[in-house]
Amino acid sequence: MSEEDIRAARLEKVEQLKQLKINPYAYRWESTHHAAELQEKFADLPTGEEVDLEVTIAGRIMTRRFLGKLAFFTLQDETGTIQLYLEKKRIQEGMVDIDTDAFKHLDKLVDAGDIIGVKGTIKRTEKGELSVYVQIYTILTKSLLPLPDKWHGLTDVAKRYRQRYVDLIVNPEVRQTFRRRAQITAGIRRYLENRDFIEIETPVLQGEAGGADARPFITYHNTLDMQLYLRIATELHLKRLIVGGFEKVFELGRIFRNEGISTRHNPEFTTIEVYQAYADYNDMMELTEGMITTVAQEVLGTLQITYQGTSIDLTSPWRRVTMHDLVKEYTGLDFNFPTLEEAKTAAKNAGIEGVNGCTSIGKILNEAFEQKVEENLIQPTFVIDFPIEISPLAKPHRSKPDIVERFELYMVGRETANSFSELTDPIDQRQRLEAQAARKAAGDLEAQGVDEDFLTALEYGMPPTGGLGTGIDRLVMLLTDCASIRDAIAFPLLKPEKSQDSDTE
Repeated sequence: MSEEDIRAARLEKVEQLKQLKINPYAYRWESTHHAAELQEKFADLPTGEEVDLEVTIAGRIMTRRFLGKLAFFTLQDETGTIQLYLEKKRIQEGMVDIDTDAFKHLDKLVDAGDIIGVKGTIKRTEKGELSVYVQIYTILTKSLLPLPDKWHGLTDVAKRYRQRYVDLIVNPEVRQTFRRRAQITAGIRRYLENRDFIEIETPVLQGEAGGADARPFITYHNTLDMQLYLRIATELHLKRLIVGGFEKVFELGRIFRNEGISTRHNPEFTTIEVYQAYADYNDMMELTEGMITTVAQEVLGTLQITYQGTSIDLTSPWRRVTMHDLVKEYTGLDFNFPTLEEAKTAAKNAGIEGVNGCTSIGKILNEAFEQKVEENLIQPTFVIDFPIEISPLAKPHRSKPDIVERFELYMVGRETANSFSELTDPIDQRQRLEAQAARKAAGDLEAQGVDEDFLTALEYGMPPTGGLGTGIDRLVMLLTDCASIRDAIAFPLLKPEKSQDSDTE
């Protein structure tokens, strides 16, 4: 039967149920147990024995099998599965005052995919399967569309993302990923709150995008007659809170960047940004390492993990190394060139592309790092001390010229966190933002303008501050072994279905 034929047949069953005075869409059900709880509680129940304990449970029918006057259903709830052992005589006796043809209706009107509630006792069948020995069943929701074929499952990757609800039904490991995601975010919040950080929400709609190099989404507020941007970072508003007297603040929330889609990028994603007054990037390294190792231990129970077949050791301490030293390690180039042209020539000879447009030695150093180093940083590595040209919000290094106090954390070849000793000099900050604005005026779609209110805030005085931004989606990918960011986001952005063949994977 086609899906359309199955739906039509099930709609007919809905009408039959209504004619029998059976509501195919119930209002509520109260369960005494979940499947996993029963499986654990009665794990040692011997074969063939029954426990005289009445239980109620609800869930979706995943499979159904009839053998004359017996039926065996697999019921799935949020925690797992359990077998339903349905015997005609027992059900007819249990439901005599409710439905005299209860077993017949179970066969003819109940399908795989339906949600039911049952009451019965616990029994381990002669074949060793722990079961609810059903006395009474209730149809809670009649499904109209069939589940994917149990043998082939939901294998169409685009359909899995597009119909995540079906993916969740038929693939328990997907539910586990999002359960762990929730545990990871809860653990991060708990770690910070235990250290006296407080979470404060900042605006998603902003008059001036800032805090990152990224192309923003643009919208419009009719009443105020003004153009607004979806935030590309939470940084500048959290810093305003530090100016205002808060010493430890963070926000875990959604960020929006009008950029491409890939296995590592989604236009809507989640970050956590943390700011601590009277701290610097060294303190942020300690905080980052402690936060991630604590959460990994809590959620996974180990610091020895595997990502896509590669063993990752999260045990402290993590390596700390400058960008300059890493580029020298992987390319042999020592970026102490006297002139820009010499740096360009050396970079080209080392196979580094796209350096002709670089306007400083620091930008060439960053190109060398991105092209030759990043993908090799598999174990946790703090890359420290970045060129000032690519770090407009970071404080100049206290002892190194043309360098800022900044680190990025790399694991499995991906940036997972970014941190600065935050720039607190309002004059220096203005010069850097104006340089960004000049790039924007010249056509750079990822450069931002000058946030005058933020500069005003800095002129009131911001204490020495350490700041940290961590990509939650990438951290979840690592800790749940997801190959694509789409596997770590419940509902990733997709093209319309007619264009699904061109979705980037």
